Amino acid sequence: MRNIKRLFILSLVLSFSLSLSAGKLDKDLARGFDSIRPMDAYNYVKTMALPKFAGRYTGHEGYTAAAKWAAAKFKNWGLKPISNNEGYLQAFPRPYAIIPQAKMTLLKGKKQEKVELKAEDEFLPLLATDRGDNTAELVFAGWGVSAPELGYDDYAGLDVKGKFVLCFRGVPDRSDPGFQKHDEHRFRMQTAKDKGAKGLFYIYSRPIANPNMDFIKGFTNAIISEKVADKIFEEKGFKATELKKDLLIYEKPLSFSLVSKMHYQVEAKYFPQGTGYNIIGYVEGSDPVLKQECLVFGGHFDHCGEHVGILFPGANDNASGSAVVMEIAEAFSKLKQRPKRSVVFVLFAGEEMGLLGSSYFVDHIPSQFKKVATMFNFDMVGEGDGARCSVSPELKILEDVLKKSDETINTLKHMSFFKGTSGGSDYAPFLQKSIPCYSFSSNGPHLEYHRSGDTIYRINPDIMADIARLAFLTGHTLANR
Repeated sequence: MRNIKRLFILSLVLSFSLSLSAGKLDKDLARGFDSIRPMDAYNYVKTMALPKFAGRYTGHEGYTAAAKWAAAKFKNWGLKPISNNEGYLQAFPRPYAIIPQAKMTLLKGKKQEKVELKAEDEFLPLLATDRGDNTAELVFAGWGVSAPELGYDDYAGLDVKGKFVLCFRGVPDRSDPGFQKHDEHRFRMQTAKDKGAKGLFYIYSRPIANPNMDFIKGFTNAIISEKVADKIFEEKGFKATELKKDLLIYEKPLSFSLVSKMHYQVEAKYFPQGTGYNIIGYVEGSDPVLKQECLVFGGHFDHCGEHVGILFPGANDNASGSAVVMEIAEAFSKLKQRPKRSVVFVLFAGEEMGLLGSSYFVDHIPSQFKKVATMFNFDMVGEGDGARCSVSPELKILEDVLKKSDETINTLKHMSFFKGTSGGSDYAPFLQKSIPCYSFSSNGPHLEYHRSGDTIYRINPDIMADIARLAFLTGHTLANR
């Protein structure tokens, strides 16, 4: 049986190579391949990043308007909608918050010297914060982890009632799975709240927009820069980077109270009835039986919105991935000979809020499909000069077909295999359902991650087109096996 399987895989790869004789594709495949154009992808990104879509924040009207724009593209290409009732939009409930204004003032040291902090450069609210106007003492609580059952507690002997907690993102021992839940934003925030803190401030190298947490009534949170933290730690003679290094080396709590205080004023508008939309269209397979199986090409459509007067356009993250999915969708729509299996194209909502759209999709697979054969994910594919791809290791054919396809494109710079089923992008809910996956990204550097500088000016049209072509050829082969 094993030898038969090997012969099948070999014959599949050989048959695919025949369609690439002399570096040329057969006529029908070339029709789809040639429809993938760098400037088309670039212009899709440019449109998605426009201010009128307000950073495509799931639940917000800007996201919904952008989703309708993308759905219209699917319709123009002749993709089938997921249902007659829903059309191309798969709705799910998603509360969200908008932060119109925020002000943060450090009252430094014993003299309480006022230092006004600048939004984005020195601080940013976390995007599920409650409103508030508080001046409170600061306490440093390491990783913000309270896990006495694991022999570790940053809060041991530390009074945080009515104060702001400072901490780093991370855990004392990443190799211990018991710490996994303690590194989730939601869990860390709730821990600080339960211990009586008014809020929690992460220390990052520089602030980024982050909506991946839940609203907690009466709790205000934010990110501050390492440079701001250095000013706070001057009274102790510490630097933030040194303190973080010591936490990693000694793997023991290094918590302490501070003389400095912080005044944090933040406005927040909470919308508990928000709705997110996955955008879905498909090409039906030609085989009467195999068409009930599908390949899913997906990338998240959402980003971080517009807050405190700052637009987060999300050009690379992840208008670029959405544009690649759209290019692949159009390419499949051009084929006169449809593949045996159906091919589904999904632009996910709510990834930035915790993989919400992809989780909803895998729990609500459209009824016309009995099985998802393979999932292709695209996340931050717009910066750099080459592709990176992670692959499920269980099926050797996935690696073989990808590498064979890349002989035509020559863009794959690095390939790795998934370890486990966790992850920070939309492939993870599929892996957890034992669905084989690819996840593509470009090789970067991705310098403006979750910041206002993630604009169209950072995007390389050619790398998006090359990744789209690579995935199109790979997917076409697998859809016909």
